[in-house]
Amino acid sequence: PNFHTPSVYFYRPTGAGNFFDPTVMKDALSRVLVPFYPMGGRLSRDEDGRIEIDCRGQGVLFVEAESDGVIDDFGDFAPTLELRKLIPAVDYSLGIESYSLLVLQVTYFKCGGVSLGVGMQHHAADGASGLHFINAWSDMARGLDLTLPPFIDRTLLQARDPPVPVFEHVEYQPAPPMKLAPKSASDETVVSMFKLTRDQLNGLKAKSKEDGNTINYSSYEMLSGHVWRSVCKARGLKDDQDTKLYIATDGRARLQPALPAGYFGNVIFTTTPIAVAGELQSKPTWYAASKIHDALAKMNNDYLKSAL
Repeated sequence: PNFHTPSVYFYRPTGAGNFFDPTVMKDALSRVLVPFYPMGGRLSRDEDGRIEIDCRGQGVLFVEAESDGVIDDFGDFAPTLELRKLIPAVDYSLGIESYSLLVLQVTYFKCGGVSLGVGMQHHAADGASGLHFINAWSDMARGLDLTLPPFIDRTLLQARDPPVPVFEHVEYQPAPPMKLAPKSASDETVVSMFKLTRDQLNGLKAKSKEDGNTINYSSYEMLSGHVWRSVCKARGLKDDQDTKLYIATDGRARLQPALPAGYFGNVIFTTTPIAVAGELQSKPTWYAASKIHDALAKMNNDYLKSAL
């Protein structure tokens, strides 16, 4: 799917005369885009239909905005529609060649604070590369040199020859067919945010010891398992309904040999545990966590290289 990964950075006023000077920021941006030149390109497709980046210096989108609000209006900075307005909207209707891979918006608030909204096309960069770019831009805006140049060579992650996978990659197979349409009281989409306390997370982790289980599952595994089984319950899935959970998984820590420092691109793979809805709901929470744990353990160098 086409999407730009969103992030927003907030800065309290420092009193400096050149605090978030747009001229300084745009000058630094033009200079940092030289080593990070893929960010200034556009997506396209090669003769085989594979997505590539056409690097002809088409540029990025930089927007300056003013707000009558203050930073404190955003409270604990939970993701909301108001927060989303701090990042430029992208029109995907004209095809992948039409939009910038990087969209930026600097918003000046009445309190003197500033936000930097960033939308980065996920084909171009993952979170690690995105943060690398932002930090390099920040350094150049402060008059510093580039300390870690981006490593652009994507051939390190090219497909094997011949491109034949060694494992069965269920993550790329279609989702299980629905045996019955999920129950829904309304056709409208409802957005809810659930904030979990440390005590609640500790309570979830304690459930890993239920029914004689001896494996300590991580907070992430127990929480993800809890959400997985809760969604099955909320959707009223039949007991024999197969379900898949998709987990974005960083390949940088798993590939061998390790990628060079500063490797610029997207190294996110997908971990996909599978379980039957009835078992997820009838068995302890640690059962769902065990499915997640085992699937993540399988994501080693050999499996990732097979996926390529």
